[in-house]
Amino acid sequence: MAAKRGVLFQGLAGVLVALLSALTWFAWPGWDDEYQTDPVTGVESGPYEAWQVAGCVVSLLILLVVAELAGTRPLPASIGLILGFVTAWTADAARSDTTGLFGVGAIMLLFGLTIGSAMVSGLVVGIRDRRGHRPS
Repeated sequence: MAAKRGVLFQGLAGVLVALLSALTWFAWPGWDDEYQTDPVTGVESGPYEAWQVAGCVVSLLILLVVAELAGTRPLPASIGLILGFVTAWTADAARSDTTGLFGVGAIMLLFGLTIGSAMVSGLVVGIRDRRGHRPS
């Protein structure tokens, strides 16, 4: 059974998850601001490519699972992940958006990450409880 993890550990772990989550934004899609135009159809897409989004999702998934398996409770781990990523995305989007719609994107991202984090945390807690390891 894992050692008891106090409030200080949980807070610091949440901050670390937030920082790593923000770095995940900049490592995958945060550096790309170019749109692509299909030469055949002329349809514009982007700025992110599918591989960037997939890599970002997998990285966030790994970050959350590792944080929780290392003893961070689901709430601080999830809050850190959500706030870190949404803050990084929003800051980047706000500086280049002229329509103000980045706010809508930030809210959608907030809800999506909240739902995804809750689902992943539920699975991690369920698997950990089945194996007899309860969080401290």
